Amino acid sequence: MKPRAIDAVLFDFGGVFTESPFEVARQFGVALGASPERVLDLVFGPYHEDTNHPWHRLERGEIAIEVARAEIIALGIAEGLETDPYLVLAALGRGTGVRESFVDSVRRARAAGMRTAIVTNNVREFRDAWRALLPVDELFDAVVDSSEIGKRKPGEAIFRHALAVLGGPTPERTVFLDDFAGNVRAARALGIHGILVEPDPAPALAELLAILDAAV
Repeated sequence: MKPRAIDAVLFDFGGVFTESPFEVARQFGVALGASPERVLDLVFGPYHEDTNHPWHRLERGEIAIEVARAEIIALGIAEGLETDPYLVLAALGRGTGVRESFVDSVRRARAAGMRTAIVTNNVREFRDAWRALLPVDELFDAVVDSSEIGKRKPGEAIFRHALAVLGGPTPERTVFLDDFAGNVRAARALGIHGILVEPDPAPALAELLAILDAAV
């Protein structure tokens, strides 16, 4: 990327600022003696798509969490597996906390004159809890929460919504970080510079900081 070619940086929440829920779910599957990928599909649905799986409907704000939980448990029972999403979320809550290095990267982006936003697939009932982990109003010009707008990643509409609320930066002048490869691919398909945050987040952070340094 050329210097000063970036106007906006979009951040996922879980998996960027905190441990990835997908990695926790994989570990949960291993502990059950089941295929980690199958457990992921049962609990979170086929995440590279936007479907009518109960977790996807929950993230679009269409149903309450207890409704989604009951349906997901039923999916697991049909296959002889424990798929209570609360158990996965409890394991996530025992994670390492907020990654302050990524918080600092938001401040650096803002100091360089870039607009910033969170673009998250999230759950209405979790809103107060996850927002309490970050100084949201200080760090971000906008929060695009799937459960509030009824659109979720990897759908194109949520990215276009995020660009619009930031004042219309072009995709080519926007960076997006996420821990799910399908979401990063969807952003790249629109022309956004996508960065995949893997279980070891250091390479993604280094790539972002190199972009920010080039823009100063």
